Amino acid sequence: MPVVVVESPAKAKTINKYLGSDYTVLASYGHVRDLPAKDGSVDTEHDFDMTWEVGNDSRKHVKAIADALKDDNALILATDPDREGEAISWHLKEALTKRKSIKKDTPVSRVTFNAITKAAVTEAMANPRDIDAPLVEAYLARRALDYLVGFNLSPVLWRKLPGARSAGRVQSVCLRLIVEREMEIEAFRAREYWSVKAQLTTPRGQTYEARLTTLAGKKLDRFDLANETDAEMAVSAVSKRNLKITSVEAKPASRNPSAPFMTSTLQQEASRKFGMGARQCMNAAQRLYEAGHITYMRTDGIDMAPEAVTACREAITDRYGASYVPKEPRIYKNKAKNAQEAHECIRPTDMTKDAPALKLKDEDQRRLYDLIWKRTLACQMSGARLERTTVEIGSDDGQVGLRATGQVVVFDGFLKVYEEGRDEPVEDGDDNRLPQIMEGEPAKFASGALESAYSKAGEKSVEVIEDDAPGGMQKNGVAVLSDNGAVLALQSHTQPPPRYTEATLVKKMEELGIGRPSTYASVIGTIQDREYVRKEQNRLFPEDKGRIVTIFLLNFFKRYVEYDFTAELENELDEVSAGEMDYKELLAKFWRDFHAAISETSELRITEVLDVLDDALAPQLYPPREDGSDPRICPKCGQGQLHLKTSRTGGFVGCGNYPECTYTRPIAGEGADGEEKLLGEDEGDEIWLKAGRFGPYVQRGEPTPENKKPPRASLPKKGGQFLPGWDPKDIDLDKALTLLTMPREVGEHPEGGMITANLGRFGPYIMHQKDDEAKPTYVNLKEFQEVFEIGMNHAVELLAQKRANPGRGRGSAAKPLRELGDHPDGGAIAVMEGRYGPYVKWEKVNATLPKDVEADKITMEQALALIKEKAGAKGGKKKAAPKKAAAKKTPAKKSAGRK
Repeated sequence: MPVVVVESPAKAKTINKYLGSDYTVLASYGHVRDLPAKDGSVDTEHDFDMTWEVGNDSRKHVKAIADALKDDNALILATDPDREGEAISWHLKEALTKRKSIKKDTPVSRVTFNAITKAAVTEAMANPRDIDAPLVEAYLARRALDYLVGFNLSPVLWRKLPGARSAGRVQSVCLRLIVEREMEIEAFRAREYWSVKAQLTTPRGQTYEARLTTLAGKKLDRFDLANETDAEMAVSAVSKRNLKITSVEAKPASRNPSAPFMTSTLQQEASRKFGMGARQCMNAAQRLYEAGHITYMRTDGIDMAPEAVTACREAITDRYGASYVPKEPRIYKNKAKNAQEAHECIRPTDMTKDAPALKLKDEDQRRLYDLIWKRTLACQMSGARLERTTVEIGSDDGQVGLRATGQVVVFDGFLKVYEEGRDEPVEDGDDNRLPQIMEGEPAKFASGALESAYSKAGEKSVEVIEDDAPGGMQKNGVAVLSDNGAVLALQSHTQPPPRYTEATLVKKMEELGIGRPSTYASVIGTIQDREYVRKEQNRLFPEDKGRIVTIFLLNFFKRYVEYDFTAELENELDEVSAGEMDYKELLAKFWRDFHAAISETSELRITEVLDVLDDALAPQLYPPREDGSDPRICPKCGQGQLHLKTSRTGGFVGCGNYPECTYTRPIAGEGADGEEKLLGEDEGDEIWLKAGRFGPYVQRGEPTPENKKPPRASLPKKGGQFLPGWDPKDIDLDKALTLLTMPREVGEHPEGGMITANLGRFGPYIMHQKDDEAKPTYVNLKEFQEVFEIGMNHAVELLAQKRANPGRGRGSAAKPLRELGDHPDGGAIAVMEGRYGPYVKWEKVNATLPKDVEADKITMEQALALIKEKAGAKGGKKKAAPKKAAAKKTPAKKSAGRK
């Protein structure tokens, strides 16, 4: 039987179902070889020769393939139809040849299919080809470049910037985008402006909204109403005039559907509609592809196979009728520059099956398949026909003019199935629907219409909060209401550019030509794993160490984080994969200049690097102070100069008089989270709120030679979040002193010994030790406040219960959140709750769940992947598995001997 090799066991299972018993289908479990993480893996002195090594986890998979070839001397490489898939096939052929499993007479063929369906697999097997050499060379070039950048630049970061972990050809440019956006936001200065709207009514009693466009006969620009006084005058001018309809203009309009999904647009839409991270999205898409439900999910193509277009049009006709199918099929032009890496769009393999028909159990897969199915059908449906209406309203004297806009959907077309999401809120009026309005009729005020929404007990100025402000932030403003309650002026402020979401970041990288479809998820995941960036409420925030790394690279390796340079390098790599450029020439050109930059920077001292970064960041680090004093003078001692410093946890600003003065603050500026703050004095000691490596804490006094470790207490947290009322911004002197009194003496136990209450790593607790006990008894308290309030009677009762039933103490077995089933190698897999969040547990392997994976939604496949990755990183299960196997064999031999 010919041996067919694919990447994953799930894919192998599906393909084996189509090929039957005439073939042996095995999985390589991804890449089988990589460059060893040591100097010289890419030999720059000898024409960039590359040394490859079969990974420890991959050896057994390569051996299994080699063993299978002993029975049938034919190899069919059926890995994914992209550059990475071609590279895996090449690696397998090279590794098996080196093992002498592939002989001179061994036929080796390469087959690809864009979908794992019986028809696609059968057709691919009937049309084998050779491994695509230019595509492999493009992979070799990319891998060598990533190695040369990472292996040579990362050590420079480690030496010059303690706490920096790595740099990368694409990841550093991606990080630069996020850091520069944050600096734009910090430099932004909001500008006030006001807008006026009125609630009007038709003679038939129907209300509608119009906004002020003309005042005093002049067309209003955005900032013409600059303050509350201007707004009040405008509201008065509008509310005291008689208005009528001067014109009604209705224009037909149409909307066409979006193109079908490619990798980047799928990630963007999954983020907008479901909050899925790029990695989470691709994991779900991978499972759908391997199960044969969708076409290949790493693609920069938007064209669709003719037979798929036909099937799509037939499905639309069956479900929605012939009116929803355009006369001619819609053709979407492929934007990919390199045809060899451009595949078909991402679409269902069977257009007749919607998400309910597949009965998918995994929620991520179900939601993503539903999205892909709807988008694919919509892309071949008729356009939506709309009627957009603009109503102009004016006063008799021509001094005031208002405008009402709205639209009516005449025929929904593709909107019946799907509408693309938006990254930011739409402008007011875009989706309004207007009542029947006729030219020349009066426009009367709908008295009191706005009063209930914006007025408080007759007040004209109230606070308004809009939740949909750009950047995920709330926007506060003031409203000015007319006496008749029908005209309203709203205060607004210009908003900074929004922080990137994973979706908008992918979109920006695609626009700049940085990275390729197969890299977006891993790049964005890497900068979060390196703790250069954190994700909050779906927005990406740069950490201090991420800022420092970016500024360092911009000052010492600017060329290699330039957008144009990175995009041009991607284009050259595409030329390699198209067979139009020699990859070793590309490497030689890159290495010549890059090596010179590395050599030059390596000679610099850390102090020199910090001085350069200090100057580069000066406008951000030391903004002008309100009192006009020198922004670089330490606010604590009043003498030392502030300087940029680095630590293992990132950059910060500190006083030059250290250790006499210990003032520090984050590089985000004065007042930012993490700046130390003097809360007051108690018994002659200064009480400080500070930020440490493990979070904020309060401290009594400063270290002295006699007292090197002054009393400290961390701010209480639960589940990684500050308890209500104990956020750093809520801490005052009284709360700080309360924390510093810990541990609190509750009282003397009736059987001797003091009972104390305290705050620990796992929350509040009480502790007591009898004279005859070797160890103290601990009891966790349910509520945080109990640590300050618990009395003797309750404490004695809890301790008695714990001593009577010690089973659920610290160190006892925790109850699983979910039980997923048994591992293929034996042993139960469960989801547990840990100190740092939920994790997957299998025997001695504990794998923390990624931030974008929820404990109640993780699948067995995801759990197995996390366990494999964790075991491989630690090497734990690689040693445990043979012991387990040996343990099974020994009793078997003994029992056989007894018989």
